[in-house]
Amino acid sequence: MSNFILGAHYLGGGQCAFTLWASLLKQAVVHLVAPDDRLIPMIRDVRGYWHATVANVEPGALYFYQRDGETDRPDPASHSQPQGVHGPSRIVDHAFAWTDAAWQPPPLPQWVIYELHVGTFTAEGSFDAIIPRLPELRELGVNALELMPVGQFPGDRNWGYDGVYPYAAQHSYGGVAGLKRLVDACHREGLAVIMDVVYNHLGPEGNYLWSLGTYFTNHYRTPWGDAVNYDGPHSPGVREYVIENARYWLEICHCDALRLDAVHAIYDCGARHILAELAEAVAAWSQRLGRPLHLIAESDLNDPRLIRRPNAGGYGLDAQWSDDFHHALHTVLTGERHGYYADFGNLEQLAQAYRQPFVYAWDYSPHRQRFHGADPGDCPAWRFVACSQNHDQVGNRALGERLSGLLPFPALKLAAAAVLLSPYLPLLFMGEEYGEPRPFLYFISHGDPDLIEGVREGRKQEFAAFHAEGEAPDPQSATTFECSQLQWKLNQTGRHGQLRAFYRELLRLRRELPALAHLDNASLTATIIAPGVLELRRWRNENRVVAWLNFAAESIIVTVAPGIGAWRKVIDAADPVWGGEGSSLLPQLPDGAMPDAMTLPPFAVVVYATGI
Repeated sequence: MSNFILGAHYLGGGQCAFTLWASLLKQAVVHLVAPDDRLIPMIRDVRGYWHATVANVEPGALYFYQRDGETDRPDPASHSQPQGVHGPSRIVDHAFAWTDAAWQPPPLPQWVIYELHVGTFTAEGSFDAIIPRLPELRELGVNALELMPVGQFPGDRNWGYDGVYPYAAQHSYGGVAGLKRLVDACHREGLAVIMDVVYNHLGPEGNYLWSLGTYFTNHYRTPWGDAVNYDGPHSPGVREYVIENARYWLEICHCDALRLDAVHAIYDCGARHILAELAEAVAAWSQRLGRPLHLIAESDLNDPRLIRRPNAGGYGLDAQWSDDFHHALHTVLTGERHGYYADFGNLEQLAQAYRQPFVYAWDYSPHRQRFHGADPGDCPAWRFVACSQNHDQVGNRALGERLSGLLPFPALKLAAAAVLLSPYLPLLFMGEEYGEPRPFLYFISHGDPDLIEGVREGRKQEFAAFHAEGEAPDPQSATTFECSQLQWKLNQTGRHGQLRAFYRELLRLRRELPALAHLDNASLTATIIAPGVLELRRWRNENRVVAWLNFAAESIIVTVAPGIGAWRKVIDAADPVWGGEGSSLLPQLPDGAMPDAMTLPPFAVVVYATGI
């Protein structure tokens, strides 16, 4: 690894060290453009790093790099882009009055993740505006906040996956100073912070890395074009650029984990995969800093090698998303079978997703027309993230409908229970806990008219595979963005408040009942006991839990046998406190006294426990 910090590193006393990796350049110059105009030649080392230390410069100064005596370009490792993706970079002083010196995040198996988009989480759309909401998220039962990507993107409206400056926190959100205030506040509230990072591509507008000729390769293709160059000529500098970026978020900005976007689009055929190298680096930083740091992968591969330890042939990441759980749950709730949902749709697949994280573990996938996945049986359940909704599964619908726009109210409670009673790390998507009725749409604010039209056409083609009904809103329109902002005034009122209270109670049970708190596929059974009815049993020492979940839209009579012991009903979605119409189910099932039959109302959730 390089001994230099990429970008502009303010040293104090009016001095700043600049480092640029651009191994093919013949000449590089720091061009200070404000408050004064100066050109400072840079010196190249044998590895292609260009260096300059500049005096009489202060934080806030603006600069470009001048490449081979030609046009000024922003810093590829810029920490601040106050004038957007095409403007000059800004020197940042990273001194900050942190208050989290004693901070230790909760153990990973206890995490409850809340995914949010900074721009639409509040009307203000800033890091600072999130802070007043943290206490109610903590009260809900959330203890880990996941931020969708915040690296500088074009304009001020974007999901973040079009970012082109991986080190620069979006200026319209409040920049790196605002991010640090948010992270510090999260730690005061007991919340870990997960930063979503994109190491598989950069966005198209303002991506000046393309012209350096080393960061990308046409040896592989991704949905976004040429792949990031992790294994070809000049790849060592690319790998260092990415690993240094991870260090930036974890060490400089005090984040606790990184969510690695779409690692299936990271191509590396070298003997040491970039993900393994990144995991090793993060483990070393964690030991040095004295606090746990984690890597969580999003992957379409169903490949447990991501999270296996290196001595077992794995990459050593800490956790990965389970798309199969989401797809199995979504299809039985909605009946949708288009696109990749064609591989799912029966309740037994959901039962299987409780027994192991992947439904497809080297099984034939009709949608993919090939065998898919591998057996994850040697991996603990707490290394997998499960959800009923996330930004992709909502926002990549033509109309951006949440489950609240697709399902009746009782089924929203069923979706909540299906996730929170699982043995996996639960992820909530912002607003789902109170049934936010507004959609989460796809939005951009590009400046290139041809690119805007290309995005519009690309979205139409993507939706065609899902036979989407209705025309998707224009992603470039500010109205599309505004329609996606949360309505916080709803979260304590009427059924919205009842749903939120139901989530809170499920999360309390998950924390306090040992059978639910212990995340393990081995101490679990999932069985279909009647058409549409799934019985989930979990146990830990003396504590046992049984849940009956009715995915049918009509009442079902089932014969049940909870087992020996005095069983107490701990939650029933039909109770009026949760917005139900009243329950006929017994509050207790005394030892040896079991009903001959039980009538489960439509979309029922009822949970009994013993040994508590």
